[in-house]
Amino acid sequence: MTLQFEDNTLLARLVGDHDKHLRFVEEGLDVEVARRGNRISIRGVPALASLARTALSALYQKLAAGEVVDISTIEAAIRMSRAHEGKNTPAATAGQPAPSVMGDTDLPTIRTRHGTIEPRSPGQADYMKALARKELVFGVGPAGTGKTYLAVAQAVAMLQAGSIDRIILSRPAVEAGERLGFLPGDMKDKIDPYLRPLYDALYDMLPGDQVIRRMAAGDIEVAPLAFMRGRTLSHAFVILDEAQNTTIAQMKMFLTRLGPGSRMVVTGDLTQIDLPEGTTSGLRDAVETLENIKGVTISRFNAADVVRHRLVARIIEAYDAKTTASTGTPRNRGRQENNGTAK
Repeated sequence: MTLQFEDNTLLARLVGDHDKHLRFVEEGLDVEVARRGNRISIRGVPALASLARTALSALYQKLAAGEVVDISTIEAAIRMSRAHEGKNTPAATAGQPAPSVMGDTDLPTIRTRHGTIEPRSPGQADYMKALARKELVFGVGPAGTGKTYLAVAQAVAMLQAGSIDRIILSRPAVEAGERLGFLPGDMKDKIDPYLRPLYDALYDMLPGDQVIRRMAAGDIEVAPLAFMRGRTLSHAFVILDEAQNTTIAQMKMFLTRLGPGSRMVVTGDLTQIDLPEGTTSGLRDAVETLENIKGVTISRFNAADVVRHRLVARIIEAYDAKTTASTGTPRNRGRQENNGTAK
């Protein structure tokens, strides 16, 4: 099949230097892609060629809208095209670009002053819909799937829109398999290393001076889980990261802090528990206990949702295969379960 594009300047950005973007599409979808003039031809198994056509059309539309296309954007387009395979996709017509799956009106976005954040996988799309609509959301899955990053982005967007009064970010202060000894400094100096990933996400969403100003004003609070006891968190967006390292008692304490006008997001990876041997993860217990509770949304991610380097997804799949071979049980079940009103 052949695609024809009107704007050669946009087309040059679409194919990349020395057609490197087309080579990436070829590798990702096992098709042959070639550019001749203002046309791109695609050869391969019809289903895969159609996916490539849809992905390239989506990327071209992003460029036409003034956005930047890089390797990570191409990976996202391929993932989203796979998810939309067979969904409202008309038969391929030579010379006519396919509809853009990344431009669908029902695709969730998070708008911050730093830009618009769109889902880069089907799992992220479901998760972002839940973040926008539900009061209690669990994001469970491997590293690199955007669980914490998207939750912080949604929190920042709601804070800027005035929908909430403050953001509260928390993590349990548990060492990741190492003994760090006594850390120097005051209390803030001691807990900051555990909370650094949350700071990193904040600084991605907001200018540094604004983060500092909002933290000084109390609009943004970053605190270890132990500091949550006894509080009622009202009109806030509350995120608990690395929740697999909570105990059952800690998780129950945290969940019962939810106050009027607040949202709560709990994220974690059940394959990376750093609790003492024999201690049940509070996240695992909460997911099992709240599985069918009305109003609770559980989003489950897998290796297909990893949006870091593509090797990360392959690494996770390799470990999953090894675990399955030794135990007969895969590490993650399904993608998302919306319970009660979340359906």
